[in-house]
Amino acid sequence: MSDKHVVMVVDMQNGVFETPRREQQECVSQVNRLIRAADRVIFIQHIEEGGLEEGSHGFALLPDLEQPSGALYVTKTACDAFYKTELERVLAENDISAFVMCGCATDYCVDTTLKVGASKGYQITVAEDAHTTANRPAAEAATLIAHYNEVWRTLTVPGNPVSVKPVDTIVTQWHTN
Repeated sequence: MSDKHVVMVVDMQNGVFETPRREQQECVSQVNRLIRAADRVIFIQHIEEGGLEEGSHGFALLPDLEQPSGALYVTKTACDAFYKTELERVLAENDISAFVMCGCATDYCVDTTLKVGASKGYQITVAEDAHTTANRPAAEAATLIAHYNEVWRTLTVPGNPVSVKPVDTIVTQWHTN
């Protein structure tokens, strides 16, 4: 499956979005475009006490998010989706070494998972217009999203650069391959 188009959707859950996120509907729309174009989808869901318990409303994916049959699901308890999870096993079992990342929260779970994944050798593309976050005390969400897109574009991982592209470009490239 390494030549297939895979999208990893991070923390697009009801409970995570109880905190207002920048352009939520636009983000969901862009994530859904990737989901529809992908051959395989992996949903990463944060699980913890206090509203994100498995089976709870908070744990559930956003209702507007498309969930194709055959999607894969991995739970996590930390910002890093690789930390003490089944993610590496799931990727190996499905022969996935490259994927597109999108989701929430840009400055926590998306960033940490991307950096760990790139250091583990996965070829990662970030959908620059399909991740979101909340305003923080030190910076507004729009600034954080732009900042992290730039950080990821210039991230130093010798021999394994991270790509940052708009959804339009990703989907077009997938359709031409």
